[in-house]
Amino acid sequence: MNSNLTSHNLIDIDFKEIIYENRPCLNVHGKPAEGLYNAWIILNNPSQYNSYTTQAVKEVILAFRKASNDRSVVAVVFTAVGDKAFCTGGNTKEYAEYYAGNPQEYKQYMRLFNDMVSSILMCDKPVVNRVNGMRIGGGQEIGMACDFSIAQDMARFGQAGPKHGSAPDGGSTDFLHLFVGVERALFSCTVCDPWSAHEALRYGLITEIVPAIKVDGNFIPNPLVRIDKWSSKKTGEIIFGLPKQGDDLADAKSILKTGEMDLSLLDAAVEKMCTKLMMTFPNCLSKTINSIRKKKLEHWDQNKESNRDWLALNMMTEGRAGFRAFNEGSKGNREINFVKLRQMLANGEPWNEKMLDTILPK
Repeated sequence: MNSNLTSHNLIDIDFKEIIYENRPCLNVHGKPAEGLYNAWIILNNPSQYNSYTTQAVKEVILAFRKASNDRSVVAVVFTAVGDKAFCTGGNTKEYAEYYAGNPQEYKQYMRLFNDMVSSILMCDKPVVNRVNGMRIGGGQEIGMACDFSIAQDMARFGQAGPKHGSAPDGGSTDFLHLFVGVERALFSCTVCDPWSAHEALRYGLITEIVPAIKVDGNFIPNPLVRIDKWSSKKTGEIIFGLPKQGDDLADAKSILKTGEMDLSLLDAAVEKMCTKLMMTFPNCLSKTINSIRKKKLEHWDQNKESNRDWLALNMMTEGRAGFRAFNEGSKGNREINFVKLRQMLANGEPWNEKMLDTILPK
């Protein structure tokens, strides 16, 4: 590389909470293209489902800036360690123990979060979200900020906001309707029922899904969803997937116990996408992507600051209760008593320690 080139990075950083790697681009024959790379930005907190801490958010921002400025980078792959989760959003332990009840601190945090989303939307390279597991809450939001999403078909997609004391104002209320339409966006953002990867593909949320479960050495589709195939000469085959129930679900769980996770097909699909992107004029590609990103940015830039203000103040009331409930409750009991909360509010009772003690899980 020309040693006289100017660096445009803000700072050089040793990443501690994420992993940053330049991996060789593969040509159409599957061989490394000399001097060309894809930057892999990898969330590395699998024990907490790759939720991001404040430090991790800072590192993601700088990682996208680094990849954007790297002249040898063709595309960015945004993913995470393991096969359970791409990301479940902000670190609820940190939220509950530091930010809950501290709106002035959470407002500063949300500045960083907003900058993380913007760093994805403003990256000079196309961004592929390699969805290695569930993409929930803030994870869904940073995933939708990416340009393409390729998922293993055991992944689930959804929101957590109104169930856990927030509104999905970190991107979902801006982006989701652009993918799936207003009514489906409303359903996802309010009741927070997750979608299977098959549903997400059918709704237009993601680009591609691939199997990740091997049974007796062979890949099989996600056994937890019902697979219906429909084909026509014009459209080819479309796979629909709705969650199984009853005896079918029990049988599916038995199949899962005999299988093993293998993300090799996911890696191959991501590499194939990056190769397709490499085989284009780089400036024409960048202009095309930026023109389409404007649709997201129109909503994001209009709302992000007022959303930040509201999310900060919400940490005094519902946010404080929701994150504490998730952090302090036992497995399967991490939500407040919603009926009791509504009854107390209907009686005009104020948000105070008594209310918190009454509605938090016991």
